[in-house]
Parts: sequence; structure tokens; C-alpha cells
Amino acid sequence: MKFPESWLRTLVDPKLSTKELATTLTMAGIEVETLEPVAPPFTKVVVAKVLEVAKHPNADKLTLCQVDVGEARPLSIVCGAPNVKAGMKVPCALVGAELAGGMKIKQAKVRGTESNGMLCSARELGLSDDHSGILALSDDAAIGEDFRKHAHLDDHLFTLKLTPNRGDCLSLLGIAREVSHLTGAALCEPENRSVRNEIDGVRAIRLANPEGCPRYCGRIIRGVNARAATPAWMIERLERAGLRSISAIVDVTNYVMLEIGQPLHAFDDARLEGAVIVRWAKPGEKLVLINGKEHLLEPDILMIADERKALALAGIMGGLESEISLDTTDVFLEAAFFSPGAIAGRPRRLNMTSDASYRFERGVDPDVTVRAMERATELIVELCGGRAGPIGEARDVAHLPARKPVTLRTSRAAKILGVRLGDEDIARILGQLAFSFERQADGFSVKPPSYRFDIEIEEDLVEEVARVHGYDNIPTRPPTAVTELLPQPEEQRTLWQLKHILCDREYFEVINYSFVDRAWEADFAGNADPILLENPIAEQMGVMRSTLIGGLVATLRYNLARKVDRVRVFESGRAFLRTSAAPDERRSDQAVKGYDQPRRIAGLACGLALEEQWGEKARAVDFFDVKGDVEALIAPQRPEFVKAAHPALHPGRSARIELAGKPVGWIGEVHPRWQQQYELPTPPVVFELDLEPLISVGLPQYKEVSRFPSVVRDLAIVVDETAPARALLGALFAEGPPIVQDVKLFDLYRGPGVEKGRKSLAFRVVMQDTARTLTDAEVDAAMARLTEILASRYGAKLRS
Repeated sequence: MKFPESWLRTLVDPKLSTKELATTLTMAGIEVETLEPVAPPFTKVVVAKVLEVAKHPNADKLTLCQVDVGEARPLSIVCGAPNVKAGMKVPCALVGAELAGGMKIKQAKVRGTESNGMLCSARELGLSDDHSGILALSDDAAIGEDFRKHAHLDDHLFTLKLTPNRGDCLSLLGIAREVSHLTGAALCEPENRSVRNEIDGVRAIRLANPEGCPRYCGRIIRGVNARAATPAWMIERLERAGLRSISAIVDVTNYVMLEIGQPLHAFDDARLEGAVIVRWAKPGEKLVLINGKEHLLEPDILMIADERKALALAGIMGGLESEISLDTTDVFLEAAFFSPGAIAGRPRRLNMTSDASYRFERGVDPDVTVRAMERATELIVELCGGRAGPIGEARDVAHLPARKPVTLRTSRAAKILGVRLGDEDIARILGQLAFSFERQADGFSVKPPSYRFDIEIEEDLVEEVARVHGYDNIPTRPPTAVTELLPQPEEQRTLWQLKHILCDREYFEVINYSFVDRAWEADFAGNADPILLENPIAEQMGVMRSTLIGGLVATLRYNLARKVDRVRVFESGRAFLRTSAAPDERRSDQAVKGYDQPRRIAGLACGLALEEQWGEKARAVDFFDVKGDVEALIAPQRPEFVKAAHPALHPGRSARIELAGKPVGWIGEVHPRWQQQYELPTPPVVFELDLEPLISVGLPQYKEVSRFPSVVRDLAIVVDETAPARALLGALFAEGPPIVQDVKLFDLYRGPGVEKGRKSLAFRVVMQDTARTLTDAEVDAAMARLTEILASRYGAKLRS
């Protein structure tokens, strides 16, 4: 919300400086985001009149002007502007003036001719970037008047950053009301005068869907002059509030919206046929809006229509066919209350927005409709002439917002605020806010005014009391409580510990939105039916994620675009899945019936395996680098990596991660199709794990450390190409002799000496006993047993 300070002070004028006023609003929760002067400082610039324009004797593109600045004699000024002409009034910087940017005006000779000042463009005064010519002023400007005073430049622009619940402050009247409540200054509301009805014409109004529009007012004004000029004072206020002047009638509707907070719309009455109907859009219905764009409308979009066609998107934008033109003579003026739920989300869905929809989404006072209609009618008749008819109104009381009383307990307010306020203090604050109330045994029954949509529960009233009492007046007291350390079970790790394992392995944590692009779900999860959001904040954030991989790939692309070639990132967060099972109330990840919300941790690595250095050759990170990171994260548990396919991963370079035979996650290179689609120079390696199995690690178990030497032997075998090394290792651990402490695969060979379709695997076996030194016979027997296990199960043969 942007507005000039001078406009606000016509409604309320507290004895505060500009900065004090901004601070007062900010400390009351109405944040002043920016405060800036209308124009930069400059001095000695006056209104002047060009008396004569002659060609410069020594330059083809310069003119020599005689200029009346209100002094005894006109000044001679050299000018290069193409639009300068005799009789025009312009801003003139006198000798000694200092303009925006520090330019100082001196008496000088220009091409041998003396110049005693400068005629100014808008850019030279810092008013805009326009420097195409001298700034032309109106004919009624007083010669010799200080230009800052003439153009009202000693003013400031306030820009408020309002929270969504304070829609009542999206008008000058709402802000003035707030300032009056906070400072006690008198509120001078715009006069509420009824316009005399001079004609009998009334257009019928029907509310076909009152749940979306429970109140609609319309008025016919005949004989208007749509070509009438908008007065300068109104244009100035509109432009300083961020709106451009269009035509007198449209400017009036915008002005009343800014002044009172009620959006209005003006139709060309001659283009309407029959009654005005407020209804939902029909299937397949289309409408061309005043911005020239045609939209195919869905059935949940509220429409303004007549008996033959659609006229406008209710509360959003008018249609092209019924808009006001310069040839319009009869106007149908609309003022209505549209329910926030009937407007919210529709502008974003249509990829558009408007000042009207911004207000209706947040809530407009339903009691101000007629008042805004009268105010707009008064201004239209004053500026454009015409004769007004009576106001036609359709109302459905059952669907209008009901302002139910809210109970405020004095004891509750004291507990929340941490400062004791008596009944009299709270009563004074409620009266200051113009809230009607009745006293009760322990507090008040408060009925908020119609414009305060945000007052619904007791805490809302406590917030109001705090705002008016002043946040600075609430003492800061450190909390006092008996605290004790919570037990941390030994069999569990914390998420903090898991994160530090990844950080120690050069990963950086990222936090992404849980709302993702629908395409990510299809690409990285194979999810054709994701959980949809009813009101997404953006089109590309319309579904809940079922995997964290999409967000990590987006983070990778963001870094690659900024020349960061070596990327290692991880994220912990929830995924969101549909489930038909009843939720387990003991699990925090099943808080919503019908949905599962497991916690996960996922990582991505791309680029070089090591930072570029002299000691190691540069190589790209691969599957096994990230596999080592995953094993470190899961340790001391031993994960198994089972070859399996995943929609996001390369079919030959991916694996399902299992613990104790149960799947807990995935690891692999991103699928080449997605690498190409997402324009990734090299395939990143990703992993995603369920968090719960990683947190539970079991109690540490005592194991005696042997004092006797270990024996290391190598076992080289030949097996079929299809035999997985993981299965062989599992069999050796499960069935091997007790003295076998560890077995590791250290070599894989295919080539000469090994039959086609077979491969050679070499295992390093570590044997040790805690009671004695092993004999050669025991070691040989153990190695024979291991060979027998592999031969019987997988047809393995010792490699010769």
C-alpha cells in the first residue's frame, strides 16, 4: 500500500513528524517498508513564463529565450529543448540554484551569449527519467512561485508492508483510522453525502450464487461526459499512490478504492442487456478482459453477467465488451461485497492480478458498499456531469459475514503479554479502537467493527491490546523455569549427529520447499498422482513432494549456473505419500489420516571427486564414492546394496539400500534422460534414505579385543558373471567359521585366463582368535570351508 503523506494528513493530522509517524505505525504492526521524498532536494527553482523564443546567433540547435520569473526584468536564458515555445510556463532554475545530483546553476556564456539560468526538464529536477524536453506546467501556475510549493514536492511517500490479516488498512481511511486510534488525533472522514436521484432508471440485480456475493449495489448515471478531464489534484494523488490516470470515470473508481477501500467498477450501461446477474461461470465460458486477453473460465470463478453474456470477472477485472469508452454517456456503477473465498487463488490461476482482487481476497468491509457508491457518484457528477438514479441493491443476509462477539479475559491477556493490565486499561484501549464491548466477570465480551475481519479469537484481541498499549511498554523479562536435561537413549542417534557425518564428508546442507513442480514428481518419483495443493503459492509449486531428489537437482542447477562445478549437498525433511492404512498415533510421521509423512535424508554429489590439487589426478565423482558416504552414514550397521531400477536413476548404476533385509533407500546416478532434460553436464550421484532406521542403531555390545596375531589370506575364485558379489560376501559372513573376523572384496578381473561369461573375484580374509594363536591347520581348514561354501552355493572354482 503506497500513498502520499499529504493525503493522509487531510484525514488525520497527529502532532508527529514524518519519521515519528512512520515509527508509530511500524511499532503498531503496520510496517512502513519504505519512506521516501516525492522529489529529491533542490533550491531556487520557480515557475516562469517564456515570453520570446529566438534563434541562437551562434548555434543551430539552441534558442535564446526571454523568461519572466516574477522579477522586475525578464531573464535571458539559452535553451536546447525542442519543445520550448513562447507563452508556455516552465520550471526555471535561477542563478545560484542547486539541482538534484548536486548540479549548481551559474551565470555563464553559451556559444558567446549570456545565459542567466536554466529551463528544467523532469529529469533535471529528479521527478522522472523524461528529458525529451522542458517540463510544461499548467496555465494557472503563478509566475514567480516556488516550484516545490506549486508541485507539492515537499511531501513523502509511505509504502506499507501489510500482513494479510490487515486488509482494513488497504485504504487511506483505514490507515487514518489506525493513526487516530494510536495517537488520539481527530479523524476527519470524507463527507458521506447522498446524491439526489434525478432519474428513475434502476437495473434489476439477481444473486444467483449469494455464497460468493451476498451484497451487490448498482446505480445508473445518465448523460455523463466521459471525455471530461481528471483534475490535477486527483491525478497527483493517484500517481503518487502508484496508479496511472486513465479517464475521469475510471480515475474516480480508483480514487474511491484508495480513499475508502471499496473497489468499484463502471460499465457502459448501453452495452448491458437486461438484469445484472452474479453467478458462477458456465462450463466452457470465455471472456475477453479489458487487458485484451481471452480466458477460458472454470466453474468456480465468479462472474458478473447480464441476461445474454458475461460482463466481468467478479472482484478481479472487467470485460472488454462492456468497458467504459470516451464515447460512453450512460454508466452503470457497481459496488459489491465478494466473499474472500470466492476470489482467493483465482487471479493467480489466471496469471493476473488487480488492485481490486488484492483487496477482496483479504476482505472488504461489507457495510461500506453504499457509502462508496455515493462517494463515487458525487465525484462522477461533479467532474463529468450527468444525472444519477436510485441505488439498486440485492442482499442475502444469511451469507454476509457475521461479527460474533469475542470474549477477552483480563487474566488471559496478562498471562500472554507478561504485563498486568487492569480492566480499566483494557476498556480504555478497546474504546480507543472503536470496539463495542460489554463487561463480564473476568473481562469483556467484544464485538469487532465490520471492517476488522481479523478479530475472531481471544488472542486476536490480546494482540490489539498489546499494539495500542505499545510493544515498547511491555517489559523484557528473562524466562524462569525449572529445567532438566532430557535423557538421550544410547541406542539412538540424533539428526544433528547424522548431519555432521555428511558435513565431515564435504556435504553442505540445503533447505528446499516441500511444494514442488508436478513434473519433478513424474520424473524423479514416477508419481502420476501427487498430492495437490488447493491454493499453491506458484504454479510450479503445486504438489507435495514424495522424494527429496527433485529439490537437490534444482539446487545443483542453481549452482552450476553460477559456475560452481563441484557440488555436494544434502537435505533432511519430510516426504508426503498417500496411504490407505489407518495412521499410527504413536508415529509423528503419520499425523494426517490418509497420508504418510516419513522423514528422509538425501544427498547429491556432482563434479570432481576431490578438490583440484597436485597430489591426486582429477576424476569425476562416481557411484562408489557416494556409496562410501552412505556406508559411513549408516555405520555401525552394515547396509546391503541390491541391484534394482528406480525412475530417477540410471538402470545399470543404481541400487536399493537394505538393512536387515528391509529396504531403507536408494542410491545411483541420475538417469541419462533426466541429465539431458535438466541440462546437467555430468551425471550426479544421488541417495535418499528413510531417517528412522538410521537413528536406531542398537546398544553398543562388548567384544573382546584379541591379544593374539591375526592371519590374512587371499581367496581368488571364478564364478558366473551373473553371481552378485554381495551375495557371495553374505554367504561367507553367515556360514564361515567363527575365527573368520572379516572378508573384503579387493579385486575384480575379466579377461585372458578367465572363461567368457565368468569373472574372477578376489577376497581378503582376516582370521583371529581371542584365546590362542591360530595354527596353520586351523587356517587351512577355515579357507577350505570358505571355498566349499562358495562352490556349493555358486559353483565357484579356485582360480589357478
